[in-house]
Amino acid sequence: MTSVEEAWTVSKLARVIKGRVEQDGEPIWVRGELVGIKKYPSGHLYFTLRDETSKIDCAIWKQVAVRLKEPLVEGSEVFALGAPRVWEEKTSLQFNITQIIPAAAVGAKAQSVEKTKQALLKDGLLDPARKRSLPPYAARIAVVTSVAGAAVHDIITVARRRWPSVELLVVNSAVQGEGAPAELVRALRIVARLDEIDCCIIGRGGGGKDDLAAFNDEAVCRAIAACPVPVISAVGHVDVTLADLVADVRAATPSQAAEFALPDRAELAPRIATAGTALHRALQNVVTVRRARLERTRDRIGAALLDQVRRSERRLLSVKARIAPALTRVVDRRRSGLQRLAGQLHALSPVAVLGRGYSLARHADGRLLRQVADFPVGAAFTLTVSDGAIAARVEEQ
Repeated sequence: MTSVEEAWTVSKLARVIKGRVEQDGEPIWVRGELVGIKKYPSGHLYFTLRDETSKIDCAIWKQVAVRLKEPLVEGSEVFALGAPRVWEEKTSLQFNITQIIPAAAVGAKAQSVEKTKQALLKDGLLDPARKRSLPPYAARIAVVTSVAGAAVHDIITVARRRWPSVELLVVNSAVQGEGAPAELVRALRIVARLDEIDCCIIGRGGGGKDDLAAFNDEAVCRAIAACPVPVISAVGHVDVTLADLVADVRAATPSQAAEFALPDRAELAPRIATAGTALHRALQNVVTVRRARLERTRDRIGAALLDQVRRSERRLLSVKARIAPALTRVVDRRRSGLQRLAGQLHALSPVAVLGRGYSLARHADGRLLRQVADFPVGAAFTLTVSDGAIAARVEEQ
C-alpha cells in the first residue's frame, strides 16, 4: 500500500489501467448477446455484449462495418473477435471488434478451430515475438505444396523474374482432403532435414473454407512452428488460417509469398551500381592514400640512405686522411731499408769489385778462369771489366 505522499494522480491510475488491459494486445474471441445496437453517421457501430452476469461496451469501426455480410440483429448471440481498449480520459473499457459471426453459423468445425487456436495461444505459438525475419537474399527455398496445383507455377514464375539464381526445392504434398494434414507434416519434416535452406513457402492456390481445413490442423501448425527456417504461409487469399497465424510471414497468394521471399533484381540494380561506384571510389582513395604513404616512405628512406652515404663518405675521407700519412711513413721506412740492402748487396756485387779495378776472365762456355793453368796459349776468353767485356786471347805465358 502506498502512503499519502506517494498517492497517484488520476491520470497515472488511468494510464496504468490502460497499460495492463492492453499489454497483451492479442485478439480474442468473445461470445455474447447483442444489445443496444446504434449506427452513427460516421459509419461506426456501437452496442453492448452481455451474458447472464456481465456486459461490455463494444465498437465496430467503419472500415470493418462495411465488410459485414449481414446487419447486426438486436438480441442475437454472436462470436466477436477483438481486443479490449481503455479510453484514458474517462477510464472506460471498450471492446473493439474486427470480426463478428452469428453463433448459429458457428458449427462443430469452427469450434474445433477455435479450440486449436486456444491451444496454440497457450503454448505461445501465435506470439508475434517468436516470428523470424526472412533472409534478404535467399539462395535455396523449400516449397511445400502440391506439384499438380497452380501454386508451384506461380512461385516459379515470380522467382525467375525477380531472382533467377534462386534454387527452389519443391516437396510434394496434398493440400486438401483427409490425408492432407499428415502429408503436410511429413513434407515439413523433410524440409527440416534439407541442407542450407534459407526459408520455406507452404501454400496452395486458394479455395473455399472447407478446402483450407488442413491448414487449421493443430499438427500442421505445430510442424510449421518447429521448422528450423522462417516459414511463409500462402494459403487463404482473403481467409486467414491458423497456419497463417503461426507462420513467420503471411502472404495472400503464392506469388506474393515468392515476392516476400526474394529481392527484385530490377530494384537492386541501381543500388548495386551505386554501391559499385562507391566501392570503386573507396578503393581509389585507399590506393591514393597508400601511394602517398609509399612516396613519403620512399622519400624518407632516400633521405636516410643519402645521409648514410654521406656519413660513410665522411668516415672514408677521415680514414683516408689518416691512412695516407701512415702509408707514406711505411713506404719511406721500406724504401730506406731497401736502400740499405741495395747498398749492402752492391758492396758484395762482383760489378762493384770490378769498379775498384778488378776484372773477371771467363771461358767461352762461361766458366770462370781463376788459375794460370786455365789460360793455355792460344785460348780465347772474355775479360769483364767495370764498364763492359773484352774479347781476349792468350799469346804467351
